[in-house]
Amino acid sequence: MKKLVLLFGFCGLLAACGGGEEIKAERPLEEIYQEAYAEFNKKDYEEAAELFQTAESQYPSSPWAADALVMMAYSRYMDKDFAGAILAIDRYMRFHPGHKDVPYMMYLRGMCYYRQVSDVRRDPGMSAYALQQFQQLVERFPRSEYAKNAKNKIIILKNYIAGKVMYAARNDMQNENWTAAITRLQSIVSTAQETVMTPEAMFRLTECYNAIGLPEQATGFAEMLRKNFPDNEWTKKLK
Repeated sequence: MKKLVLLFGFCGLLAACGGGEEIKAERPLEEIYQEAYAEFNKKDYEEAAELFQTAESQYPSSPWAADALVMMAYSRYMDKDFAGAILAIDRYMRFHPGHKDVPYMMYLRGMCYYRQVSDVRRDPGMSAYALQQFQQLVERFPRSEYAKNAKNKIIILKNYIAGKVMYAARNDMQNENWTAAITRLQSIVSTAQETVMTPEAMFRLTECYNAIGLPEQATGFAEMLRKNFPDNEWTKKLK
């Protein structure tokens, strides 16, 4: 997070949104900001977030209102208040869609979901949300300084999601629920080819199709595995 450089020469009279009337704030903007940054530097992120929120709400027409929302979201993120950070990001996107920090805020929203991703046995909700946010960032701002990191997170998340599908497919196979297992395994092969789970998915598809008496389909996936992953450990398991 780059440090924001603040200039406070404008803290006299500020116009309200659309009304042209003077905002009657309880404290000068400069004073609020100075205290907010002091609390942030002391790692009291909860208090810092409250102060940045005060700055934005009392001076919504200020040139620094967008920056206040950025710092509010980042402070809540650092405080592990991910829901609060997302709310701040949503407000920022609604009122400042053309601001220079949009790519960062998209990245931060993705990180709020990413930090909540749980182990492979649980529901994939947060991982799916995180993946969607990072993909949108890369699509909209491919040259952003955050795009490279987002691409790395996309790879991690795709492998994570594929791992969850594989975990469920293995359970289906143990229970001889071959149709469900085949559906899950084929989804990995068709939508997550670049993940580490693909070779295992192809191998287990050969097992599933042999189990239900369809050797031709099994042979097809075995050949696909040999062709695409000739040196893979799962290829070596083929009979």
